[in-house]
Amino acid sequence: MPKMKTKSSAKKRFKVTATGKVVSAQAGKRHGMIKRTKKFIRDARGTTTLSAPDAKIVKGYMPYDR
Repeated sequence: MPKMKTKSSAKKRFKVTATGKVVSAQAGKRHGMIKRTKKFIRDARGTTTLSAPDAKIVKGYMPYDR
């Protein structure tokens, strides 16, 4: 039986932690920082964990990262 393939887009954007949570970069930081509030920019630093329904979808894209 051949191995399942990992979606290349998912492996670039997401990481699965040791406890099984999915971590991704904060959304909304690519462009248009002038119109964003300073509070939004501060709060959107670093990474965030995905919600359970979203994490379930992403884990389907990365079959060997569980």
